[in-house]
Amino acid sequence: MEGAGQALRGPAFMVAFSLFGIGGLAHAAGYPVGAAALSTLLMWAGPAQVIFFAGATTKVAWPLVALSVSLSSVRMLPMGIALLPILRGKNTRLWQQLLAAHLISITVWAEAMRRAPLMERETRLPFYFGFALACILTTTAFTAIGYSVIDELPVPLAAGLLFLSPIYFVAALARNAREKADWLAIGVGLLLTPVATLAVGSGFDLMALGLIGGTGAWYFGHRHKWRNRI
Repeated sequence: MEGAGQALRGPAFMVAFSLFGIGGLAHAAGYPVGAAALSTLLMWAGPAQVIFFAGATTKVAWPLVALSVSLSSVRMLPMGIALLPILRGKNTRLWQQLLAAHLISITVWAEAMRRAPLMERETRLPFYFGFALACILTTTAFTAIGYSVIDELPVPLAAGLLFLSPIYFVAALARNAREKADWLAIGVGLLLTPVATLAVGSGFDLMALGLIGGTGAWYFGHRHKWRNRI
């Protein structure tokens, strides 16, 4: 409950507003409000939901829609690999890890990576579930609200709301940066994003950036520390 209270003081509303426009997409595709809310609970990823409802509107074959949605969510894999070992305790069950992986989003991951390492290990997973559930439930409610009022919003504002989440993600990374390697990884990621998107597509660009930029930043940071010890 403490985690939920912390989430509702900021990050939960940030991610909720970022998916505000998903309700409008569901409305345009001819789906009921329940489908819009359910898409947030089951997909929990704005880009995947955009692909789903856009595909439904343009009558794209469902297998292709499913494949596109899956590829768009590959970017969450490096986040899960980094976060789950931090959350996992001695008595953590497999179903708890699977649920924790499903609840990962940009905002949830950024806040959990900042807060969880400072906690006792047995309290990390309860905090994470409280925090993530507060985010996803708040976002589901905002998706339903967006379904009803999106027609009253200017198109640029509705599109801008979807952009809140990546803005928050970059700000959270900058806030958590402590060493030169952290800043190097952020800088490389920002500079190489257009190149990665063109080279491997939007489904794999974040993974490629994480492997290239993160590994390169770790190498130079490790080399810098090694030189200072000599």
